Amino acid sequence: MSTATYTVTGMTCGHCVSSVTEEVEQIAGVTAVDVDLPTGKVTVTSEAPLDVAQVKDAVEEAGYQLQA
Repeated sequence: MSTATYTVTGMTCGHCVSSVTEEVEQIAGVTAVDVDLPTGKVTVTSEAPLDVAQVKDAVEEAGYQLQA
C-alpha cells in the first residue's frame, strides 16, 4: 500500500469534494480518497505509488488544480 497527499486548489464546497473524490477514485489501483476541504489536502491510498500526472489529470477533469 502507498499513501500520498496532494494539495488541490479551487474547492469551495461539498460538491467540489465529491467531484474530486469521484475522479481520483477512477485511477487504477486507488483504494481510498480522503479530501479535507478546509486545507485542500487530498490523501490518496493506492496499491502502488501513483504517477503524479494521473492524479493531476483526474483533479483537472473534476475542474480543479493540483498544486505543484
